[in-house]
Amino acid sequence: MKLLKLVPADTNIKFLKLRVPFFIVSMLLVIASWAAVLTQGLNYGVDFAGGQEVQLTFEQTQQAPVSELRDLVGGLGYGTPVVQEFGAPNVVSIRVPLPAEVENTPGAATEIGNEVIALIQSEYDEVRTDGNNTVSGKVAGEFRQDAVLALALAMLGVAMYIWIRFEWQFGVGALFALFHDVSLTLGMFAIFQLEFSLQIIAAILAIIGYSLNDTIVVYDRIRENLKKYRKMPLPELLDLSVNETLARTVMTSLTLLVALLPLLLFGPASLFGLVFAITAGLFIGTYSSVYLAAPILIWLGVNSDSFVPKETEADIQEKKARGQV
Repeated sequence: MKLLKLVPADTNIKFLKLRVPFFIVSMLLVIASWAAVLTQGLNYGVDFAGGQEVQLTFEQTQQAPVSELRDLVGGLGYGTPVVQEFGAPNVVSIRVPLPAEVENTPGAATEIGNEVIALIQSEYDEVRTDGNNTVSGKVAGEFRQDAVLALALAMLGVAMYIWIRFEWQFGVGALFALFHDVSLTLGMFAIFQLEFSLQIIAAILAIIGYSLNDTIVVYDRIRENLKKYRKMPLPELLDLSVNETLARTVMTSLTLLVALLPLLLFGPASLFGLVFAITAGLFIGTYSSVYLAAPILIWLGVNSDSFVPKETEADIQEKKARGQV
């Protein structure tokens, strides 16, 4: 039985022929993304904007009805609530955004929490209230700082790893590609004003992981070909390396899409932002691995001499003795 091949084995696509136009477009998209973030801002969820947090225990059931609670509390009109299990399957934490006029009114936030509790207790029996607390903007600001620090450290760690494994040019290329991926993801959330929460930070970290994996596969093949084809012009060598890894890239991307598309089209609204970010990052990460991470090696001066061991004096003397020099 003949195996199905989505990508022919002898592909010879000239990816780097358009490297300059694609690089210019990428830079314009990065600038536009940060302009959108700085002018329109991100639509922060309760995690980053603050709100009222209620903790409840369902004493008569072993599993709290999380999805039903999300729909029920969302009907109050305070925005999309964040409903999560908290320590045990029958314990939940419910966080709702606070209206702007409530922030400077003492006791108003607590009343909103009481309204949430009363609504749930009217629908479910034996619900115990464990907490009704206000998450201040200061605490939410600390969450934002920690999230930015986590992303920065992840990208820096990736660059250091690739620098050690390959050469410094590869580390710079990978870091630039990751900065591009994160920038475009943030730009889309700013333009479409999708809710930006801790889930999206997790999605961006997943994008960094996927893009890194794809980039390392391409870089590894480039390193092998630099040793094998020492006289080949670098643009041709990069095209060869990308084509040789193209089948793997296509299969990996399609496999992920098979899992993501049903969630994106038919999944619950609470997961839309997370799945949207990962799906978009799948295409952005693949694009950056081909049109940013690879071409930047040309401008940074990568050559085969860095990957071929230099001859020692003993090697030269041995060749002379054999008459090879």
